[in-house]
Amino acid sequence: MKEAIKKGMALGFGLAAASKEQAEKMVDELVKKGEMTRQESKQFINEMIEKGTERQEKVDDMIAERVRKMMQDFNLVSMDDYKKLEQRITVLEYELKALKEDRAKKEIE
Repeated sequence: MKEAIKKGMALGFGLAAASKEQAEKMVDELVKKGEMTRQESKQFINEMIEKGTERQEKVDDMIAERVRKMMQDFNLVSMDDYKKLEQRITVLEYELKALKEDRAKKEIE
């Protein structure tokens, strides 16, 4: 029974799919039935939390990579690239204004 629960939980996202409270409730039942000790139950829950966290991080990384790929496929710029371009434009506008002012002064002379 204990192994069946472990396999079932491992198939999903660990505690990401089932809340910690639900897992504790399920494990408490096994402890009451004598199929698992209190120490085993704590270790089991900690393992599921760790596995769930690891799997969630992997899913997050996969999603982030797919979003980056889609942005490239659609030729979209990132916010970081956008801000860099915005800064470059500001500098160029300033330089252009300075050149125009310098040119106007030379024409007056």
